[in-house]
Amino acid sequence: MIKFPKDFVWGVATSSYQIEGAVNEDGRTPSIWDTFSKTEGKTYQGHTGDVACDHYHRYKEDVEIMKEIGVKAYRFSIAWPRIFPEEGKYNSKGIDFYKRLVDELLKKDIMPVVTIYHWDLPQWAYEKGGGWLNRDSVKWFAEYATKLYEELGDVIPLWITHNEPWCASILSYGIGEHAPGHKDYREALIAAHHILLSHGEAVKAFREMNIKGSEVGITLNLTPVYPASEKEEDKLAAQYADGFSNRWFLDPIFKGNYPQDMMELYSKIIGEFDFIKEGDLETISVPIDFLGVNYYTRNIIKYNENSMLKAENVPGPGKRTEMGWEISPESLHDILKRLDREYTKLPIYITENGAACKDEVTEDGRVHDYERIEYIKEHLKAAAKFIEEGGNLKGYFVWSLMDNFEWAHGYSKRFGIVYVDYKTQKRILKDSALWYKGVIQRSVIEE
Repeated sequence: MIKFPKDFVWGVATSSYQIEGAVNEDGRTPSIWDTFSKTEGKTYQGHTGDVACDHYHRYKEDVEIMKEIGVKAYRFSIAWPRIFPEEGKYNSKGIDFYKRLVDELLKKDIMPVVTIYHWDLPQWAYEKGGGWLNRDSVKWFAEYATKLYEELGDVIPLWITHNEPWCASILSYGIGEHAPGHKDYREALIAAHHILLSHGEAVKAFREMNIKGSEVGITLNLTPVYPASEKEEDKLAAQYADGFSNRWFLDPIFKGNYPQDMMELYSKIIGEFDFIKEGDLETISVPIDFLGVNYYTRNIIKYNENSMLKAENVPGPGKRTEMGWEISPESLHDILKRLDREYTKLPIYITENGAACKDEVTEDGRVHDYERIEYIKEHLKAAAKFIEEGGNLKGYFVWSLMDNFEWAHGYSKRFGIVYVDYKTQKRILKDSALWYKGVIQRSVIEE
């Protein structure tokens, strides 16, 4: 039997564009994801978030489901285009929805945890110089974050400035898999820098407001990297892959600089780093209160002379989820230990962890997602081991509360512990939700 601390925060997570729907209601204007998902060939079978889980209209039912599961915290994101449908134009109807949601959560004793940016950049911001490519995006984000603090600061204990800057920059502007779908590494690094800078400005704004009983941090998706062999060239490739996925974001936040080896590598690809201005790294590294970690899988890397990073992923030996990601719970322990050793003693929250499975409703009207239970259980064991060794891990949020729009994969991948029938919007608690309920009630995992 594995015990968790009594004050451990048990949560679930979602994001606005993935669940809300209501894309044209109460003054919301399009985001880059509305545009991207309606562009032919960008998402699975042209799926969009227009309706998604219709959470905008069904939030009371969804909060009731959370209460039934017994979750202590709900991590959700706010849709920037609802709050600022045009540059500098605040829309109070947009914030009203989140106020209603927060009221409902508080009524049920569920702690609201807000992600300020989970990728739904307003289309207007993109049209003004490419969104995060435009240094003005830092100012727009700070204005947006400040407005949220003003309106909700007294009721939100934990604020997350950004979710996964790697995805919002490298995957979106470099690899092209996410909105806006660019394939330009110079753009990717400019976007990454402006996102990190906007994080720093949002933290500074938070500090200036001196909000009592509230903390601010950021969530990074971290992917532990291992060399495929003991060969020096594989070790070098793994070091570059680590710089690409992890250090490029961890180092500026916690050490106030970009990693030198990556600066040298990237300079051969993108030329000058003239977008990094004096004082930027001081802003990016302003102290935060906690770190959010999203963890799903690891990478095993071998040297490849022809790759930009001199690195190539090789498949690991473990089982895989429906996303094709290797299941490696021990790598979660590895990344937590590394953070503790090399970067920070701050409180850490696992803000996302979960698995896409082939979920089907069986004749008994239930969803028997045994693989997901196993996945979560093994990762929680790895988390518990870190706590036992003195690690400062304060909470765990399952991704996701419910099946939703899985970005470029549309509705083809199910991550929820609650099943959503997209035709009827009926919700069904999967076996994993019932299992999680038991874990939360006792703060214990049966081995």
